[in-house]
Amino acid sequence: MKTSLLVAALAALSLPAFAADPADGWVSLFDGKTLDGWKASDQPGTFQVQNGDIIVYGLRSHLFYVGDIHNHDWKNFEVKADVMTRKGANSGFYFHTAWQEAGWPDKGFEVQVNNTHKDPKRTAGLYDVMDNYAAPAPDDEWFTLYIKVEGKHVITKVNDRVIVDYTEPEGYEPKPNHPGRKIDHGTFALQGHDPGSETHFKNIFVHALP
Repeated sequence: MKTSLLVAALAALSLPAFAADPADGWVSLFDGKTLDGWKASDQPGTFQVQNGDIIVYGLRSHLFYVGDIHNHDWKNFEVKADVMTRKGANSGFYFHTAWQEAGWPDKGFEVQVNNTHKDPKRTAGLYDVMDNYAAPAPDDEWFTLYIKVEGKHVITKVNDRVIVDYTEPEGYEPKPNHPGRKIDHGTFALQGHDPGSETHFKNIFVHALP
């Protein structure tokens, strides 16, 4: 009996925390078992949870974090996730965005997730703002995507290697095709791009900054 209780306790410790936002430290946005706290636009069936992963596979859709942590609204933060792409996958990790029922998100930035898709813009680039054209990770292997926003400064990394170091210029006006792509505040979203793309996400943690 004691052994079984110890095993159960260790298993519980291995699960990511899914709790109210503490004063500091990293907090999980994904409980590893359900999509509690998340809401999908367009085609909810594009997102499923299997074996501790959010699997993105299906028609265009976006999965927005709408839960209670930090009132799903961040300005300055660090966020990280473990990601794996399959061959030809195209996805994205949005920040400073906001829930919308359909279409490509109008608000916020897309950090690209794409290592071999026909779109040449690769993982960790700020899509249509500061793009990256060299895949920083192979398909079929987990990598850690990291994003930090502090003031007007954005850094993206893959496996601790800086991919983008961008500072929004004073008086910056977004491109006409992305009028909401400007430093602001908001939530996070995962992108389902097309039915030929399969991407996995897990261990999604955020750390709010002053």
